[in-house]
Amino acid sequence: MRKRCCGKRNDSGDEEPASQSDKSELHGPLKTLSSKLEDLSTCNELIAKHGAALQRSLSELENLRLPADSGEKIKAVNERATLFRITSNAMINACRDFLDLAESHSRKWQRLLQHEREQRIRLEETIEQLAKQHNSLERACRGAPGLASGTASISSTAKAGSVQSAKGEASDEDEETEYFDAMEDAPAFITVTADPKHHRRSGSNLSGASEGHPEDWNLEDSVFESSNQSSYNESTGKDLLPRKRRRSRIPDKPNYSLNLWSIMKNCIGKELSKIPMPVNFNEPLSMLQRLTEDLEYHELLDKAVKCESSTEQMCFVAAFSVSSYSTTVHRTAKPFNPLLGETFELDRLEELGFRSLCEQVSHHPPAAAHHVYSRRGWTLWQDITISSKFRGKYLSIMPLGAIHLEFHSSGNHYVWRKVTSTVHNIIVGKLWIDQSGEIEIVNHKSKDKCQLKFTPYSYFSRDVPRKVTGVVSDADGKAHYVMSGTWDEKMECSKIVHSSHGSTSTEGKQKTVYQTLSPKVLWRKYPLPENAENMYFFSELALTLNEPEERVAPTDSRLRPDQRLMESGRWDEANVEKQRLEEKQRAVRRRREAEAVEALEEGKDYEGYIPLWFERKVDAVTGELICVYKGGYWEAKDRQDWSVCPDIF
Repeated sequence: MRKRCCGKRNDSGDEEPASQSDKSELHGPLKTLSSKLEDLSTCNELIAKHGAALQRSLSELENLRLPADSGEKIKAVNERATLFRITSNAMINACRDFLDLAESHSRKWQRLLQHEREQRIRLEETIEQLAKQHNSLERACRGAPGLASGTASISSTAKAGSVQSAKGEASDEDEETEYFDAMEDAPAFITVTADPKHHRRSGSNLSGASEGHPEDWNLEDSVFESSNQSSYNESTGKDLLPRKRRRSRIPDKPNYSLNLWSIMKNCIGKELSKIPMPVNFNEPLSMLQRLTEDLEYHELLDKAVKCESSTEQMCFVAAFSVSSYSTTVHRTAKPFNPLLGETFELDRLEELGFRSLCEQVSHHPPAAAHHVYSRRGWTLWQDITISSKFRGKYLSIMPLGAIHLEFHSSGNHYVWRKVTSTVHNIIVGKLWIDQSGEIEIVNHKSKDKCQLKFTPYSYFSRDVPRKVTGVVSDADGKAHYVMSGTWDEKMECSKIVHSSHGSTSTEGKQKTVYQTLSPKVLWRKYPLPENAENMYFFSELALTLNEPEERVAPTDSRLRPDQRLMESGRWDEANVEKQRLEEKQRAVRRRREAEAVEALEEGKDYEGYIPLWFERKVDAVTGELICVYKGGYWEAKDRQDWSVCPDIF
């Protein structure tokens, strides 16, 4: 039974770090049994020793001249002593057999234990879902005319399998309690869903509620428009242009077999970008296009523009930061490493109000600069360097660099960084991806913060896989919202109406109890297109990214020949073309290095490679040297003047 993302074990031996707890759970009792068996063996030796001495004494008594009846009694005692020795030896042998059997079946016990835990988790999730539906029905009944408003609410539930109500929170109704694991750098906390009748609040974009009906604090009905929506005109509030019809499928992925180990065995410990990888391990998109996929849920930022409160706006920004990982859950193939000077544009200005430009500004280390402008009131930019290490069983991908987001009207400037992605079972087993680490989002204008924790997958955890939790706090450290969900499905936020200190956790951390309103869905993942499993698990947006488009720059990823050949299923030709392009790039780099040496010998300065559409500047917020958009690309596109573009393909 192989381990998959859903949490099953891989017999190849690629276990999760958390399996150590299971080993201790099983091997601990086995060690104790071994110790007890040694004690029994010692007792057995003592029984044998003293039993032999007793029998010698009894034999000596039999040789004495005693009355006949005494001799018979001594003989009976001797027989009983012999039987006692035989029985004790048999007991020790049975204990030894039991221990041998326990050791040989420990793996089976481990699987049975995990199966029971998974069954329990599924049962708990089912009960929780039923409880939430019951609660929703009762709220609906209370809101219906002619029904009593004091109907009893649902009994408390808990995600982590614990059912417990918070102490000191008196209410007419039972409360729905939800527990979250403690974040590494933050105190543990518990959220308790409060009775909405007792907490009134003014309306806002996040809640969509009026002051008189706080129970209507509901985003569930306004979950963001589908990907087929028309463009929106901010000034009139009406649709402007229908979306251009774009492709909804690409050729199915061919079934090419390849021995991964024959390629990887000499590459352990090397940078991924320096390994000559055939296209068989790629997907037909470049890293620049993958970076652009972060914008799939750009509607979250359009919603955030309308927030009056900076902490509410932070909730949408946090949901947006998580949404960028939703496409990775099945995407185990690597994107193409962009060539130096390669670009990718996504012009959706007339349809969706934004346009995006990426450029590969460094090859070693690989770095891409990204700039997005939205006429709906926000600008996003990032300079991302990918650091990756192949460790034999797994591949770690660490994005370095900050993501900046600024809202035009308020001037709120948010900064955060990405978490580590890990690809497991590289050599043996089914590939699967996990995201782990923490994201701290900071609004550098208001000093609001959001701490998000991506819980790493644990084989024995009671939590749902791919769990994300966090808290939104203001500049004074006061918590306003609790964020919860998973990075592959949805994110919710719950407004905090009261907080108090609870008991101390088993790790010695002080728990904080947050009393909240009911959680509201901010983001939910779009369903994958039909036949996605045969199209690299691409989303609807990803299917359109490599679609041929006119008027783009000659350096655009859509024009990359090896990627185009791969997408059409001609992998052998794609591998030949990939080698040609990489050799062409190496030749340009050798020429540049020769120019640098020549300039050094002549005592001249040599600037090195200069990006075309971006320039290096010191970031005023982080103090880092980053590449920011300097302008000119979209004007060049309007003129169709690409004379400054290098010949990279």
